Amino acid sequence: MAKKLYDKDIREPLFDFLEEYYGKIRIIEEKQIGRSRADIMMVLPNGVAGIEIKSDADTYVRLKRQVRDYDRYFDCNYVVAGGSHGLHVSEHVPEWWGIITVEWVENGVDFYLLREAKANPKVDLGQKLALLWRPELAHIQEINGLAKYKQKSKAFVMEKLLEKVPKAALNEQISQELFERDYTEIGNTIRKFKEGKL
Repeated sequence: MAKKLYDKDIREPLFDFLEEYYGKIRIIEEKQIGRSRADIMMVLPNGVAGIEIKSDADTYVRLKRQVRDYDRYFDCNYVVAGGSHGLHVSEHVPEWWGIITVEWVENGVDFYLLREAKANPKVDLGQKLALLWRPELAHIQEINGLAKYKQKSKAFVMEKLLEKVPKAALNEQISQELFERDYTEIGNTIRKFKEGKL
């Protein structure tokens, strides 16, 4: 009987596989999206992909809700399925989701792109924009020559960006902000923003 694949066995080698396949990417792990938590948010130059890992230890119990949440936030989505799920996972995700299977081989794990992800027809650009922090939104306002709306809510600013910035440009700018995001500095950045120093 094949040895079980756990999340910890899959995650690190998966990052290498994705980098080899896609080139320039940034991986952000465990991102809250709606009522779910995305295992991996993969930032691409002109979009953001969601990746759900289903190891041999996982079940499909929460997958329906996860699919719904992933589909609201990401331009495309993948499920990475351990050996025990490989044959059936396509029955549990929409046809536009990509499928990557993973199995043990002699010197570690091996990935196989079973189905390429297609553009997600349900993505909501407003939800995707909500992935950004307020200073990141302020930077997008600035590069598009928009008013600062300093006293306005995040929701107001997002509405203005959706209204005034072409969709393709906004997608690229969201990716750029996520590529540049510095988790070590964010506390300072948000504080400076609130103090009006940015």
